[in-house]
Amino acid sequence: MRGLSALAVAIAALVSSVAAASGDPEHGAVLSNTCMGCHGIPGYNNVYPTYSVPKLGGQNAEYLVSALKAYRAGDRQHPTMRAQAGPMTDQEIADIAAFFSQAPKR
Repeated sequence: MRGLSALAVAIAALVSSVAAASGDPEHGAVLSNTCMGCHGIPGYNNVYPTYSVPKLGGQNAEYLVSALKAYRAGDRQHPTMRAQAGPMTDQEIADIAAFFSQAPKR
């Protein structure tokens, strides 16, 4: 019986953490206005260093969360993205990821 009780507690904790981690795409749409200045312009390239800026519509939400957290932590090196992600909360990151994952590919 103790094993079932512990299992029920573990499942409840897991479901709770998944629910907390899910993002609100409507709030993410508002938060992503700044992102769209680069990631929403067809054919946009950074000036220096020159590289194509990825379009984020339809991207996997888990990947976006991981990438933004890595920029925030400084594990991914890009000064602009570090500055953008640095002040974001985990919930804001989840919201932005939810928005882009549901946005159309362009």
